[in-house]
Amino acid sequence: MDISFSETEFTISNFRNISNNEGYDSQPSFADNNTLLYSRTHQGQTDIARYVISENNYYWINHSTTGGEYSPQSFPKSKNVAAVRLDTTGLQRLYLYDFKTMESTLLIEDLQVAYYSFFDKKTILSSVLSGNNLDLVISNLSKKTNDTLIENVGRSIHKVPNSKEEMSYTSVNEDGNMDIFQLDMKSLESFFVAELPTGIQDHIWLDDSKLLIGSRNKLFMLDLFGNGDWKLVTDLSEFNIKNITRLALSPNGKTLAIVAETEKVKSK
Repeated sequence: MDISFSETEFTISNFRNISNNEGYDSQPSFADNNTLLYSRTHQGQTDIARYVISENNYYWINHSTTGGEYSPQSFPKSKNVAAVRLDTTGLQRLYLYDFKTMESTLLIEDLQVAYYSFFDKKTILSSVLSGNNLDLVISNLSKKTNDTLIENVGRSIHKVPNSKEEMSYTSVNEDGNMDIFQLDMKSLESFFVAELPTGIQDHIWLDDSKLLIGSRNKLFMLDLFGNGDWKLVTDLSEFNIKNITRLALSPNGKTLAIVAETEKVKSK
C-alpha cells in the first residue's frame, strides 16, 4: 500500500495483494523504492522473489537449492542479495547470492543465523539460534569475528532511519513480552525504547521517532515524543485480512509492505 503520515495523520491508498500464492510468502524487505524482496513458496520450498512494483510482476533471484531461502535483504551498496538458507540436512547459514550469476557464497561461518540486518557492508546484527532461544550477535565480515551481546532476544532487527550509529532489536522481558531497545553500534550500549503489546514480535521505524506495528488487521503507531501509547492509525478489515505480522517500509517512506493471512469472505 502507499502511505502518508505525520504527527496527526496516517493515510493509505492503492492497497493490493502482490503474492496471491498458496503457501508461505513472507519476510519482505525493500531493495529500493521500486523493488521488494521476499521469501515465496516455489515447488515445495521457499526461494527468493524480487517483486518490481512498477511492473506488478515478480522474478526469482536464486537457483533452486536443496534447502529454502528466508529473510532476503539487499547487501549494502550492491545488487547482491543475502538470505538465510535452511538445508534439508538441517544446516542453517547466512549466504550471499550474486545478482548476475545467482551463485551463493557463505557470509558467516559456524553461526545459525535466524534473523539479521545490515549496519553496513561489513557489519551484521543478527539473532542466532542458541538452544531454544535466540542470542543477539554482532559480526564483522572483514575481521570474521562474532560477538554475542544479549541473550534471549527476538526476531525484529532494524537500522534506525536518519541515524548514523543506531540499530534496534527486541528482547524478551520478565512478562514474556518483547521490549524494543536501541543499540549504539559504536559503544555497543543498549537503551530501552518501548514495550510491544502482548503477542507482537515485529516492529519497523517510520522515521527516527515513530514506530509501526501490526496487530490482527490493524496498524498502530508509537510516537516517541508523544504520550507513550500505541495509537490505532489504520483499520484494514475492509481488505479481508487478519493476523498481520511482518512489515517493511520503502527507503523513501512512501510504500508499506505487510505480511498477513487472507480471510475467507462469507457469502450472503
